[in-house]
Amino acid sequence: MRLFVAVLPPAEALQGLCAAVEPVRALPGADRLRWTAVEGWHLTLAFLGQVPAERLPELEAALAAVAAVHPAHRLRIAGSGRFGERVLWAGVEGRTRELRRLAEAVIEAVAEVGGEPDAVAFHPHLTLARAGSPRGHRRAVQRVAAAELDALAAALAPYRGPEWEAAELHLMKSDLDGGFAHYESLRSWALAD
Repeated sequence: MRLFVAVLPPAEALQGLCAAVEPVRALPGADRLRWTAVEGWHLTLAFLGQVPAERLPELEAALAAVAAVHPAHRLRIAGSGRFGERVLWAGVEGRTRELRRLAEAVIEAVAEVGGEPDAVAFHPHLTLARAGSPRGHRRAVQRVAAAELDALAAALAPYRGPEWEAAELHLMKSDLDGGFAHYESLRSWALAD
């Protein structure tokens, strides 16, 4: 199974972001991006890649232990930016120090049970859109979209959504279907009070 660990914003936070993103999707260049579905918006703490099913009990126990000692914390979706010429994202404000500690603990726990989390530095964000095509036309589409990513990010930069409590840790499964990912929460644990 292709797995990752995430925090899922509540519906009201996602609705606010969705309303802010709607006019951005009408700007020049936005139609050449692959926009992610609202149902897939999440804060990835660690990407685990392919994990054999027999490792799940050990992984779940490690994640439960992490959740038990890390407190719930207040966040808000705010601002935006881009990663290189490929990804448009919405940022996060609030108690991000606690979110970083949670991500570090998840990565450490996964490594201790023999997992190999992705080594990319943690940057709290929700991926909104990607340049490129799932059908192999990535380079041509990137050249067109890259010049407009800054304008799209700037249009969304003033956004500040409602505060919400990050209160659960989720073990997520990712299925790829036709180049697009579909996510399912396999298990969740409440963070400490």
